[in-house]
Amino acid sequence: MKYNILLLAIFFIFNSCEKKDATIQKDKLGGYWGIESVQLPNGNIKDFSINAVVDFVEISEEKGVRTKVAPQFDGSFVNNGTAEKFQLIVENDSLNLYYTTPFDSWKETVLVATDSVLKILNRDSKIYTYKKFRKFNFGN
Repeated sequence: MKYNILLLAIFFIFNSCEKKDATIQKDKLGGYWGIESVQLPNGNIKDFSINAVVDFVEISEEKGVRTKVAPQFDGSFVNNGTAEKFQLIVENDSLNLYYTTPFDSWKETVLVATDSVLKILNRDSKIYTYKKFRKFNFGN
């Protein structure tokens, strides 16, 4: 019993340290994000070392769009034509992204959003960790 309480306390301390203010998180969402890893509900982690496609996130007030783009060697990006619009809603000190398409609707929760790292919890209890993608630069 003592250990369960201790573990629960450690979980809440860790969780509160990892979460940032929702307003600050919102300001960090925009930009190009390459997937680094996915943590599955069973704890297994799948790493991604190369990103052929990255997510480009644009935020405007309480709305956003996430588009899949392919980075090119000249520093440009090619859009694959897929864009998902979402609403940004703060609930219980968490920043949530609500997506709606003609085929489905779902919610994702931002766990961490900094200048270099983005962690998102999806509806399947998977945690996606992204790192800020830097354009290719082969110039002098």
